Amino acid sequence: MLAGIVLAAGAGHRYGRPKALVRLNGTLLVTRAVETLRSAGCRPVIVVLGAAADAVCTSADLAGAVPAVNPDWATGMGSSLRVGLAAVGISPADAAAVLLVDMPGIGPAAVRRVAAGADRRTLAAASYVDGRPGHPVVLGRAHWTAVAASATGDTGARDYLRAHPDQLRLVPCDDVADPTDLDRPGDLARFPEPDRLADLDRLIEGGGSGGASARTVATG
Repeated sequence: MLAGIVLAAGAGHRYGRPKALVRLNGTLLVTRAVETLRSAGCRPVIVVLGAAADAVCTSADLAGAVPAVNPDWATGMGSSLRVGLAAVGISPADAAAVLLVDMPGIGPAAVRRVAAGADRRTLAAASYVDGRPGHPVVLGRAHWTAVAASATGDTGARDYLRAHPDQLRLVPCDDVADPTDLDRPGDLARFPEPDRLADLDRLIEGGGSGGASARTVATG
């Protein structure tokens, strides 16, 4: 069983407000991230909240997700990952897919690809043009305790992945996803027609063409 974790606790200082409350094509980013993981088959989906947690719970459609509030959200992503892993730890999940709230260009197709065949020992991450690990990241249960111990500040699972290159499986995803993270309001222009990402997922599931044409659909 594959669980999902959305990290959505940050205050979004550079953006000017919590990115969980940013709308793209009328949909809050946090709702979009939840839908991405649920569409990829993740159960349960944990949404880690922090800054403006009450506003997010009031404003966002989190149906099918379980909110988990990180009281230490200001210390960085590491504490949010620890909260998320603790929350999925009480589920029967064998692995968890981790997604950041500010990456709307990552859809279910990328999550399914990275999570394919995931079990308790899986350590996998998407890779893009530069070949470095990116999101989504899939962590098998056997790694959760050690990942949580290494997650400090804003590093999340990064240090753990770097320390275990022999176990890490990198999965190319640049043909099905755009890893752009939204740091500032101007970055929204990268996604003028975000619903085309859903069209891309349908194309892939239907066995349509991929490669360069799929990349064009994903990035607009």
